[in-house]
Amino acid sequence: MADSIGDSLDAALEGAFTRRIPQSAQAQMKYLVKQLKGTKAAAEALGISQRTVERYVTGKFKRPRRDLRDRIEREVKKRWQPQIRAKAKKRAASTAGLVVSTRARFGFTAAPGTTDDARIRDITQALPPEFADRLFTAREQGATEQQLEQIAADGLARMYFRANNTRAAGLGVEFTDVEHIQIEL
Repeated sequence: MADSIGDSLDAALEGAFTRRIPQSAQAQMKYLVKQLKGTKAAAEALGISQRTVERYVTGKFKRPRRDLRDRIEREVKKRWQPQIRAKAKKRAASTAGLVVSTRARFGFTAAPGTTDDARIRDITQALPPEFADRLFTAREQGATEQQLEQIAADGLARMYFRANNTRAAGLGVEFTDVEHIQIEL
């Protein structure tokens, strides 16, 4: 199963949290109801009935099944500590950049008639702030996983394969079959 770049970006931002998310299902549900301004909106976000949300809020239901527990946690993390999340994004996009660790298939195209067969590579590379900005902006605008992969491929091509554009000018890099990707701020 391949990790997604979008999920990896979210996980990197979660690493910036200064407090843990609420732990119990009741506390998480109360947080979602408050953030979404009502039980109906929380129910729609989770794909459950409004009555079920109310039962978790009052404590009548305590242990959600695994798929619902995962959805609740994902929705809470999406909204948890928005200022901390914004600061981490701003720092990555303006000064710090990010680090991409991946195991994927890379292939190359260069001058007409020359190619290099794609092969699996393990790469860990720091990318400059402009790529962090492009990735976060694209994620916020609802970019597809393929679009995010292309931005990451552009960054890896420039920094890893072309040494910040000091060699191998014109080298095109194909980034496919992502087995694993992890992004750190």
